[in-house]
Amino acid sequence: MQTKRANYFVASALLALVALGITDLALDSLRLTSLHLVVEVIMVVLSLGLAVYLWSGWLETELSLARTRRSLEANRTERDVWRQRAKASLDGLNRAIHETFRGWELTPAETEIAWYLLSGHSDKTIAKRTGRSVRTVSTHAAAVYRKSDLAGRANLAAFFFEGLIRPLDRR
Repeated sequence: MQTKRANYFVASALLALVALGITDLALDSLRLTSLHLVVEVIMVVLSLGLAVYLWSGWLETELSLARTRRSLEANRTERDVWRQRAKASLDGLNRAIHETFRGWELTPAETEIAWYLLSGHSDKTIAKRTGRSVRTVSTHAAAVYRKSDLAGRANLAAFFFEGLIRPLDRR
């Protein structure tokens, strides 16, 4: 709402300057110098006020942008610290998943599809990313489920992730 008011204010001030400019031209043609001087003073004051208003708005925007950039950088730093702390755990989890796939005797294509399935991708998305048809992806997925003795995508995810992610104990 504040922006709308500011836009109306700026538009009104600019229209006032136009009106005063037209009045100034008319007064020049009539040679009314005292009124002419008053109109020009009003135009100068209005122009100066508008310039200060715009400059303060730009300054406020720059300060806000700087705060946002600092916040974004802090979030990036926090994210990077979390990733670094979690990397060893995630690497171990990835190795364990890969070993399980090997134990199920998945082919390289089935293994690739299984990784995508675990990542939550649809058959259509997997097909686009791997350059296979949706039907081929579905066939590989069915082979993964059969070889793992799991009923489907949700069971595959639950096999690996159930119990790993849970809310903290509230005590």
